[in-house]
Amino acid sequence: MIQSPVFRRIALAGVAVAAVAFIAIADTPANLTATLKPGKLQLKSAGALAFGTDGVLFVGDSLGGSVAAIDTNDHAAPKGAASINVEGLDAKIAAMVGAPADQIVINDMKINPLSKNVYLSASRGKGPDAQPLIVKVDTAGAVSNLSLDNVKFAQVSLVDAPASNPAARQDPRTTTITDMNYVNGNLLVAGMSNEEWTSALRSIPVPFKTAAPGATLQIWHDSHGRYETESPVRTFVPYTIGGQQYVIAAYTCTPLVKIPVSDLKAGAKVKGQTIADLGAGNQPLDMVPYKKDGKEFILVANSAFGLLKVQADHLETYATIDSPTKNPGTAGMPFDKITSVTNVKQLAQLDSSNAVVLTATPGPGPAFNPGPSVGPMNLKTIVLP
Repeated sequence: MIQSPVFRRIALAGVAVAAVAFIAIADTPANLTATLKPGKLQLKSAGALAFGTDGVLFVGDSLGGSVAAIDTNDHAAPKGAASINVEGLDAKIAAMVGAPADQIVINDMKINPLSKNVYLSASRGKGPDAQPLIVKVDTAGAVSNLSLDNVKFAQVSLVDAPASNPAARQDPRTTTITDMNYVNGNLLVAGMSNEEWTSALRSIPVPFKTAAPGATLQIWHDSHGRYETESPVRTFVPYTIGGQQYVIAAYTCTPLVKIPVSDLKAGAKVKGQTIADLGAGNQPLDMVPYKKDGKEFILVANSAFGLLKVQADHLETYATIDSPTKNPGTAGMPFDKITSVTNVKQLAQLDSSNAVVLTATPGPGPAFNPGPSVGPMNLKTIVLP
């Protein structure tokens, strides 16, 4: 992940992938896989993903209220530049696990910074009884299932996971973990909690021992015209801004918020600083920061607005948005809409110049919370705009 004077995204395992900020270093062993033990990993769900060092994949299990670290044993660098393009991925996964294609749901996607292979969290079936899957797509386009029956892993439970409430507008248990990033020995885990302020951002040292309660968050939501503590971070990236460590987080309807990492202490109540609003009626899906032509950008994939290229130079200069703007709907950091790629459901960085997108027709439901995508699902490598 890339470094720059304004903000730098960390290079995972020495690979030049565009980057993030430096967070306090945990007591991390030279080889993270050495801390993992073989056995059968049991997951109730497979959602948010993140890669650490040594090809270790972190998997968020919202229904189980836990996070797992898995040794993928996938360390070899690709021969030459990687480019991944696979059509009908849902059908290929369905054939592999013996299910109809319309019963395959993709939940998240990340790229192994060592091998450049794509990993997806998915489910066979829909609803609480769906079978969790971890799927690998290699740089040649071959699709395989990462078996959890005999893998090296570690698992930690979240002490602040919310209880299930199926009668709620959205069961908070399903959003226990909405996004994750691994930075210098710590796993940052966003989502919902059982605290008074239910929006949480947890920092868990790796290797896993225990997970303390996370910090809980309050933000100004410009589109809603109020402060909120019950809306979870949907996607985030760590950054260094003006020499200090922050998290840039995106929320539904769609504020961008910077949060000081130094404030993320266990049990703390933290007030984030809203610095942009991309517009109402939208769900942010993924964020990729990168540098191009000497300037800094964040590419944001959204449910309703498609791909937005947000100008991110000098993030320290943007004023806090803490009252309704004169032009409701958008404010703060300027952005451009990228129309050359549509129906993006997942976005992940491949290298400093390219990204991989998963595209599919949106499912039924409101734009800010659409249902499962309608196939075919396709993987495509794109040049960062």
